[in-house]
Amino acid sequence: MAVRLSSHGTMQQPVQIRANPHPAQKAIHDSAARFRVVDAGRRFGKTRLGVMECLEVAAAGGRAWWVAPTYRISEVGWRPLRQIAARIPGAAVNKSERTATLPNGGMVSVRSADSEGGLRGEGLDFVVLDEAAFIRPEVWKEELRPALSDRLGRALFISTPRGRNWFWELYMRGINGENDWQAWTYPTSANPYISKDEIEAARLELPEMIFRQEYLAEFVDMEGGVFRRVQECATAEPHAQAQDGCQYIGGVDVAASVDFTVVSVGEVQSRQMVAMDRFNRVDYPVLEDRLAAIYKRYNMTAMTIEANSIGMPVIDHLRARGMNVIPFTTTSATKHAVIVGLQSALEHGNLRILDHPVLIGELLSFESKRTQSGGFTYSAPDGMHDDCVMSLAILWHGMNRGRVEVIDNPWD
Repeated sequence: MAVRLSSHGTMQQPVQIRANPHPAQKAIHDSAARFRVVDAGRRFGKTRLGVMECLEVAAAGGRAWWVAPTYRISEVGWRPLRQIAARIPGAAVNKSERTATLPNGGMVSVRSADSEGGLRGEGLDFVVLDEAAFIRPEVWKEELRPALSDRLGRALFISTPRGRNWFWELYMRGINGENDWQAWTYPTSANPYISKDEIEAARLELPEMIFRQEYLAEFVDMEGGVFRRVQECATAEPHAQAQDGCQYIGGVDVAASVDFTVVSVGEVQSRQMVAMDRFNRVDYPVLEDRLAAIYKRYNMTAMTIEANSIGMPVIDHLRARGMNVIPFTTTSATKHAVIVGLQSALEHGNLRILDHPVLIGELLSFESKRTQSGGFTYSAPDGMHDDCVMSLAILWHGMNRGRVEVIDNPWD
């Protein structure tokens, strides 16, 4: 694959950009299908492929768009695009509009699909839908597909999978050989420049379902029960108080009223949970005294406490007592991160937990549900609690501070 620019316009000499695609990228590029769907693992090289194809269209005088789910993710395409375009003599790069215009009039624009109706209006020769599985289906059906009609434009859908949502439906159109459609699945290992050792390290660290989705590019359904091998990990020995040579930390899910405040105590070196305290319906001073007493009993080096709701005032009061308290703010992204971290720890046997009936029950009943946008929410079933789960997840996050990665909208 090479992008060749003619000497029309202000350019004095032809310019050729050699992309040097690896074999899987070349197979996709060489396809004559109008609509191509690429289901590929992380770091396969989807971004490089899409950027070079956009430039190829622009080099022929066409109009191409790179569309990503959000502005932040669209930067993944804009960064290499502007860097390459800036090296082409006579090309104009408009950073505010995120558009590169070549001397022959061809152009590439980078857009995001955040706002409804924001992609209407222009006729296109080519569009790349980056991380298509994370884009609302209406963006393609109502805004981008009509923009291709007058020019008979083409589309390239590139993404890691996200369950069997609309991206999977497009993928199946290609697999089933519908007219104008073609689809491929490539794992991360199809990129010859990615170390096999790195992929193996990811397999050992990530939950099986996450690895299959993110690295093997499988359309797995992760809805339902979240945690596996719970009983196998319930082998920790409780510590009634601090023991010599041990380092203890805590993870706390704070409740305001009906729910429970739960403190999970962990021993860092042995990677095990050694104590749990669970209580509700107490006044704030009593709650703070109880947390301070546990902190002192285990001579903790740190206690991580959820900062939402009443958590921040509690944190401030405990810090005033000289305790090393670390706030944890729960958002959809951070909750996803700590739950996946705990999921991986239990699945790979990296954390031992107490055989506590309430904790075990919450872990086994904890579930994920798919949202309309294709993402997932995590919670206990209706009428049940997940305070023990969140406390344990925050504890494990504390044991691995700085190593938890949010696996959401992955970049190439």
